Amino acid sequence: MEIKNLMLFRLGLLILALNGVSSATLSPTGINYEVVALMAIKSNLHDPYNVLENWDSNSVDPCSWRMVTCTADGYVSALGLPSQSLSGSLSTSIGNLSYLQSVLLQNNAISGSIPATIGKLEKLVTLDLSNNTFSGEIPASLGDLKNLNYLRLNNNSLTGACPDSLSKIGGLTLVDLSYNNLSGSLPKISARTFKVVGNPLICGPKASNNCSAFFPEPLSLPPDGLKAQSDSGSKGHHVAVAFGASFGAAFFIILFLGLLVWWRYRRNQQIFFDVNEQYVLEVCLGHLKRYTFKELRAATDHFNSKNILGRGGFGIVYKGLLSDGTLVAVKRLKDYNIAGGEIQFQTEVETISLAVHRNLLRLSGFCTTENERLLVYPYMPNGSVASRLRG
Repeated sequence: MEIKNLMLFRLGLLILALNGVSSATLSPTGINYEVVALMAIKSNLHDPYNVLENWDSNSVDPCSWRMVTCTADGYVSALGLPSQSLSGSLSTSIGNLSYLQSVLLQNNAISGSIPATIGKLEKLVTLDLSNNTFSGEIPASLGDLKNLNYLRLNNNSLTGACPDSLSKIGGLTLVDLSYNNLSGSLPKISARTFKVVGNPLICGPKASNNCSAFFPEPLSLPPDGLKAQSDSGSKGHHVAVAFGASFGAAFFIILFLGLLVWWRYRRNQQIFFDVNEQYVLEVCLGHLKRYTFKELRAATDHFNSKNILGRGGFGIVYKGLLSDGTLVAVKRLKDYNIAGGEIQFQTEVETISLAVHRNLLRLSGFCTTENERLLVYPYMPNGSVASRLRG
């Protein structure tokens, strides 16, 4: 009888413990608010590759869902869906994921306005909505994100003025608003990198309301300007005028093509290439650490061939020993500046860093300079799956 009572007592304690863990995100009727919010986000998006297929409204635990990362307490802390060909709109329910620290939705085709409810995410550190088709004004509520460090809204169709509220955020490292249709004057934003190129109606921070004062008046010629000149000019004068006009037209065409090439190059630039190597900058991507090239070169003994762990299609993996005694695996990417290499680097840093699974080796850091791209993983002495299969 005593044994039975003891078992019932332990069972009761277990039920209370489980209830304490889950009650934080459950309503009085047992509904998980985070599940409801994530399902609302899913319902507003068109998902051609079914990357959100395992998001289930009947689930009580979204932490096992693809592209979702949770804290140790079971709260949703990161939503990462970059480069998934998603379209549709972003649900206002994202504001109910109050423990979000990172939102990565770049390189999709999401349209509509940016939900003002994002301003409720007090813990948000990284917000990347770049390379979509968002329209409308930038919500002033983004100024309430006191912990925001990294804001990318570039390459969208946003209009209106840059909200003054962004100047209230003191810890910004990067703000990229380039290549939109913004207008008006700029607030004084205290970010180490602040980009607004590609917004022709933007004025400087001390501009008056008349932005046209910043741009030269367009050159205009009377329609009959050439014809109105004296007919007494010589034939050589007409030839010179024609030659000058042709030369001018050719110059402007070449200038236009040059600007087009520069714009395409800048459009494909990522945050990793905006950082000056002289800064030891903590790019905020969750748990990732930014290493200097000098650190990793010393750790691998100048990338000595004796430390090679393996070779892949995108580079060589070296064994490294950091100054604090930590063993790491350093992947040195090759051909990063041609098609595939740069995309591989961005994809691994943005997407693989969010992957959490017992059979996946989680990315722990990275390094980027003008000529080098490196990824840092924990060192696993047992080798790779491929070597095990061959063995």
